[in-house]
Amino acid sequence: MSGLLFADALWSSMFHLGPSLLEKILRPIIVYAFLILLLRIFGKRELAQLNPFDLVVLLCLSNTVQNSIIGDDNSVTGGLVGAVSLCAINYVVIRYLFRHRRLDQIIAGKPTTLIREGKLVRSAMACELITKAELLSIAHRQGFYSLEEVESCVLEPGGTFSIQGREPRMREQHHAELLDRIDQLARQVEALTARLAADEKRASSS
Repeated sequence: MSGLLFADALWSSMFHLGPSLLEKILRPIIVYAFLILLLRIFGKRELAQLNPFDLVVLLCLSNTVQNSIIGDDNSVTGGLVGAVSLCAINYVVIRYLFRHRRLDQIIAGKPTTLIREGKLVRSAMACELITKAELLSIAHRQGFYSLEEVESCVLEPGGTFSIQGREPRMREQHHAELLDRIDQLARQVEALTARLAADEKRASSS
């Protein structure tokens, strides 16, 4: 009998909803809309996670709004309802914005050009709070040795960086110039060797 009571209490604590079902659905939707607005206000660098501070903010942000999403409820059912609500509202928003691209640009924002024609766009960097050192680090992660090799760098609304290198890259250009010089030296050595051989031949014949 005690075992049945324990099982019933355990089942009730795991799956019994604390707040009402409507509240469990509305809470994630409100927090979702608030976070979208918050990230839109504070710019794209939070999504890009350029340094440990940005990563800490995102990690703490998820923990901060946890209670706002689920409320005073530790049940499995409450967590599942909250998760389904978040996925559902995200699906609806994405579907809607897919059909309304202009509204999508307003909410997500526009791409920001940080490097144009090989030159840093200081005003855009200041707007996004991105330093030259951070840009260099981004370039390194995408296989560029220095910013001189970058023709353009664009920070997309989703926090990703689109980098286009110069054609050809500076390193490749230096490598080609080095090979050309080596080839010239090889031809000069061959010509000098041929001249020395001819001089020796004339000297021996005389």
